[in-house]
Amino acid sequence: MGCFTFIKVMMVLFNLIIFLGGAALLAVGIWVSVDGGSFLKVIGPISAQAMQFVNVGYFCIAIGAVLVLLGFLGCCGAQKESKCLLIMFFAIIMVIFIAELAAAVVALVYSSFAESILKAWATPALKSDYGTQSDVTQIWNTTMTELKCCGFTNYTDFSGSSYYSSHHSYPPFCCQSNTTTCNLEAAESSAIEGCFNRLLLTLKQNANIVGGIAAGICALEIAAMVVSMVLYCHIDKNGVS
Repeated sequence: MGCFTFIKVMMVLFNLIIFLGGAALLAVGIWVSVDGGSFLKVIGPISAQAMQFVNVGYFCIAIGAVLVLLGFLGCCGAQKESKCLLIMFFAIIMVIFIAELAAAVVALVYSSFAESILKAWATPALKSDYGTQSDVTQIWNTTMTELKCCGFTNYTDFSGSSYYSSHHSYPPFCCQSNTTTCNLEAAESSAIEGCFNRLLLTLKQNANIVGGIAAGICALEIAAMVVSMVLYCHIDKNGVS
């Protein structure tokens, strides 16, 4: 087996795995969106860690769709030796890679800017949807339970919210466990930290794991771009379209 044939076979197999994984993720996302209750019964104990800050169903659908597209382009491009499909595969991987680098730079260098963007999204959702929308309430309850935090910044995120208007108190997560009613005085004295700061602390405590995963993903993306370009150049040199 020649070098080109080996690279081609590896490219097909690798992207077939990506395609099947994306299809599975897409199916899970649709399942969660259509019938989230039965999904949570199946997942059970690990569902708490899986539902932090995001709507898992739509997230899985988006990621699954991208993986299916990438797997299809890479697999078919290598198998059919199509320059068009390979260059599309390369371009999408490149865009994702650049977007990840840009997000990492913003998160590391402009952390206050990233916080303001997240706060602009999270705080209005807390004020209007927490306590009224079951999916939003469940996600935030899980987050505040797991991270032992209150709101995005602190208890003030619930001031004037739909939850406070109907309950005349703050969520119990915003006060110490021995507090009977989580009113303003109890929330102030408890001083429970916001979930954004708690999440940052958790990421810092697991920096080696997070960094290793990020480095692994970047390495795979670079390898995919290199292999697709090698195949493209070889096909171009042999005059195949």
